[in-house]
Amino acid sequence: MTVRRVILLGCAGGGKTTLARDLGLMAGLPVLVLDKIWPQFDGNLQAFRASIALSHAAPAWVSDGNFAVATFDLRLPQADLIVWLDRPVWQCMLRAVLRTLSPAAFHKMGDLGKVMRFIWNFARVNRPRIEAARLAYGPNVPVIHLRNDHQVGQFLDEFGPAHSD
Repeated sequence: MTVRRVILLGCAGGGKTTLARDLGLMAGLPVLVLDKIWPQFDGNLQAFRASIALSHAAPAWVSDGNFAVATFDLRLPQADLIVWLDRPVWQCMLRAVLRTLSPAAFHKMGDLGKVMRFIWNFARVNRPRIEAARLAYGPNVPVIHLRNDHQVGQFLDEFGPAHSD
């Protein structure tokens, strides 16, 4: 099976955007970062969903972000593969802190407390919601779980040339 439409899921700070960028570069796939798309619509969910429907109708993409309740009905039926980044809580928190300190930071230091609470509660609150929506809209889409950098590297090595035709 050729994989041309990949959805990346996981906790904030788990490495979704980094993997999306690497996968997009390696396989020549356009990358859709939902955390960067959402603010463009100033809270207008209907306009956001219309944009997501249009961008995910394309024949190939890497879709970075959860947004399960708002978008899974649009994205999952189109997907060839779901990649769950299952990083430890401490690692997600560390990565979230480090990215706010980066000169090119998309996330702001003032949001760090909110992000830390989100990460701390992710497994208990958000993951069950995401899984329920995944099962509702994409029960037959294959899922891969990556738990560490080694597994991410192996995935990229295996994905590479065989999937970039």
